[in-house]
Amino acid sequence: MAQQVQFGLDTFGDVSLDDDGHVKSQAQVLRDLVDQGIAADRAGIDSINIGEHHRDDFAVSAPDLVLAAIASRTSRISLGTAVTVLSSDDPVRLYERFATLDALSSGRAEITLGRGSFTESFPLFGFDLADFDLLFAEKLDLFSKLRSEQPITWSGRTRSRLHEANVFPQTEGGGVRTWIGIGGTPESVVRAAHHGIPIKLAVIGGDPARFALYVDLYHRALAEAGHPSQPVGVHAPGFVAETDDEARELLFPHFKTNRDRMARERGGQPLTRETFDREVERGAFFVGSPKTVAVKIARVVRELGLSRFDLKYANGPMPHTQLLSSIGLYGTEVIPLVKDLLE
Repeated sequence: MAQQVQFGLDTFGDVSLDDDGHVKSQAQVLRDLVDQGIAADRAGIDSINIGEHHRDDFAVSAPDLVLAAIASRTSRISLGTAVTVLSSDDPVRLYERFATLDALSSGRAEITLGRGSFTESFPLFGFDLADFDLLFAEKLDLFSKLRSEQPITWSGRTRSRLHEANVFPQTEGGGVRTWIGIGGTPESVVRAAHHGIPIKLAVIGGDPARFALYVDLYHRALAEAGHPSQPVGVHAPGFVAETDDEARELLFPHFKTNRDRMARERGGQPLTRETFDREVERGAFFVGSPKTVAVKIARVVRELGLSRFDLKYANGPMPHTQLLSSIGLYGTEVIPLVKDLLE
């Protein structure tokens, strides 16, 4: 199993603080993010995945451009998204952008498609939220056909029809590697299986073991659709420091800032230290020393039969220097420990 599992990092490009506690510009956050990708490559991490948002607390609205910058200064790390909001993008143009990234990075591009947990992109690009489900369903259908890199004919309600259309550039590896991000609904799992596309489960609260039902459903739905077995991955928040106490103390205030803002926007409750500690100890937060985090990752990989684990290492306005430290520990200590545990 240890040879089959890959280990990545996810970030939304959170607007961060400098070491003196001042808020950085979004431009500087983007430059820092490129440095974080370089650090991940040097630490031996398999992939870095960057989310798309259109709001002031996240700096990244064009992940493919940031990934291209990282590609130009790295040699081996895979370059993906976490996630790309397919519903408010054009599948043809999106495929062209990532096929271009794949060429520039010598086959290292990936894309994770999703509906997104925020909705700012819909009015920004002229889409009606009333079409939320239709937009994703139709655009996923089109994108899945584009992956063949053969002439396609397609029609739907959300964009102009295509007849024997070709999309360029074509990749050297037979299509852009694609995942679908799953927030935790059976319908999303079955839809991904229908298209035969690997899934990444967003495990952001509660015991990760509860997602075993979705993994089982996915594999059964793949078989019923006549598709071969596909990889399953997990995206989960976390932070690595030298000790358990240090990791919790460094992360909590920034994690709380992030979660409390979302709670205000969505009518939720502020994050308490009790809830945070409970999620660290028995839930979805992978926070602690390298050994503590490695043991928890290995358990979840076994329980869910994962092919990929992606640690969302940026959670709120944590300074760049602390993020770099976490990246280094994850790559040089956590991942080797997980592989030893799995063996």
